[in-house]
Amino acid sequence: MSHTPLSILQANPRASYLAYQSEIDDAIHRVLNSGWYILGNEVSAFEEEFAAFIGVPHAIGVGNGTDALELALRSCGIGVGDEVITVSHTAVATVAAIELVGATPVFVDIETGSYLMDPRQIEAAVSPRTKAILPVHLYGRPANLPAIVEIARKRGLRLIEDCAQSHGALLNGVKTGAWGDVAAFSFYPTKNLGALGDGGMVVTRDSHLSQQIRQLREYGWKQRYVSDQPGMNSRLDEMQAAILRVKLGHLSQDNERRERLARVYLDALAGSCLRLPAGSPDGVHAWHLFVVAHQHRDGLLGFLRERGIGTGIHYPVPVHLQPAYRDRIPLRLPLPNTERAAAQVLSLPLYPELPVESVEQVANAVLEWV
Repeated sequence: MSHTPLSILQANPRASYLAYQSEIDDAIHRVLNSGWYILGNEVSAFEEEFAAFIGVPHAIGVGNGTDALELALRSCGIGVGDEVITVSHTAVATVAAIELVGATPVFVDIETGSYLMDPRQIEAAVSPRTKAILPVHLYGRPANLPAIVEIARKRGLRLIEDCAQSHGALLNGVKTGAWGDVAAFSFYPTKNLGALGDGGMVVTRDSHLSQQIRQLREYGWKQRYVSDQPGMNSRLDEMQAAILRVKLGHLSQDNERRERLARVYLDALAGSCLRLPAGSPDGVHAWHLFVVAHQHRDGLLGFLRERGIGTGIHYPVPVHLQPAYRDRIPLRLPLPNTERAAAQVLSLPLYPELPVESVEQVANAVLEWV
């Protein structure tokens, strides 16, 4: 079956490289010439710069976003027999990390409008085994952190933020990643802050947790080659750190560009029968993805594909219904909004380098289908 070649991509990491090519090339050559390629000056500098950007004292570079979540959980002492409340409408990495530490995910439903954890569902999901709440700031919009923080404090639970899609998002003037006990970021190439490979970061205000994470990411070492506790190997390498330092310097302006493009979509599609994304009422949406919804989503996807317009589905099957999980993780609560979202959501093209004319072309094609 032949497909029309895509003229507009849904995401384009190469465009991000080309936008800052000379700076990135200089950074790469700096690392190559340094002779130091693992946990050196570039990682240390990036950790300091990223911590300052988020507004926390500690940031620890790790191999990828899933490792960041696993290390965040492990640093809080979460393991076998414990339960972690989270959502099923997320990348599977959120749930994989919970299971990697031996804990059990407990799903709550999402809000219809935001696709984010519904705080009203949390209390009913808490059990004597619950140790943490793990909200996901999906699509770049902050979850309802004030309400979730209040429940976590009242119940004595850890709050671990999944910030894989929310680099630079704000709520009440505080960046995502600075609300919880600990938070995890991904630098997968398509993220708002994307590496040219894998990378992740754990951030925290807690010096004890920071020390724990630094040991756990490298075999539990305090002293080299001597493990004080069982650890793992998850290190952000110097090359990716150097590249990310360049991109971090441009992240705020890139996010502003994302927001401007999102506004073009919102203005053009206002009044259509699509459910459009809402901004963050008390903060700043990072617009990692521009996600619309329609009950005949697959028809729209096919229509756009025929016109050379790339789209994505984030995410097509809720975690609790995926083959690897559906027979193992019983639901404590029904998840009607989660299941409806998976059948209806569609991510339109959005990245900082995307021309406004391309956004208008996509919007016009959507309106033609509607």
